[in-house]
Amino acid sequence: MLSKRIIACLDVRNGQVVKGVNFGGLRSAGDPAELARRYNVEGIDELVILDITATLEARRALADTIRAVARELFIPLAVGGGIRTEADAAAAVDAGADKVSLNTAAIAEPDLITRIAARYGSQAVVVAIDAKRTTPGVDRFSVYARSGQADAGRDAVEWAREAEARGAGEILLTSIDRDGTKAGFDCALTAAVSSAVSIPVIASGGAGGLNDFVEIFTAGRADAALAASIFHYAETSVGALKAHLRHHGIPVRL
Repeated sequence: MLSKRIIACLDVRNGQVVKGVNFGGLRSAGDPAELARRYNVEGIDELVILDITATLEARRALADTIRAVARELFIPLAVGGGIRTEADAAAAVDAGADKVSLNTAAIAEPDLITRIAARYGSQAVVVAIDAKRTTPGVDRFSVYARSGQADAGRDAVEWAREAEARGAGEILLTSIDRDGTKAGFDCALTAAVSSAVSIPVIASGGAGGLNDFVEIFTAGRADAALAASIFHYAETSVGALKAHLRHHGIPVRL
């Protein structure tokens, strides 16, 4: 069985890491390069930088931030936010990204997935899907664009299938309902998408404790799990989390 990956996420605004709840109420969480250095030492498997206002401000992700973080890492780095064209993807890769994450631009222009995959390989293309339940208690999920502000009119499972068909190598699946709440990942959402595609699915949104990761890797069928707050604010360590997962029979890289 392949090892499950633990991924730390740096949501960046104006060069600083921030974190909120349900995509709002942002507060500072530190310097991107300092946090990257810490996670690299602690044994995180991968790191994601999301420039959360780049799309809203119609600009590229901040290259200086990418470079500063990449210098601290010996693990894969994915960058998202403001990647609307092949040139934007190239700028992120040139600054040190190993992967680029597409969200709003991929919804608007799905062929962008194919073109970037043709240039860098599918392993370098992550399609980020921000999803919200259409009705409380019903396992149907709508896709949202523009940092969770606009209903894209797409079903999350159907869009994941299309993204894979167009060349995506991974899906970064975020539950807007659970984002920052520490109420646990949305296992129903993640399992639905994981069952529909053959590429890896990264679960995001809601991590609050060690058992949340056990549940998302079992009931949620995730290939990787992403978290921010519990790592940024030292509520648990990467080592403690991986030891806990190993204890529950879940394969991880120690």
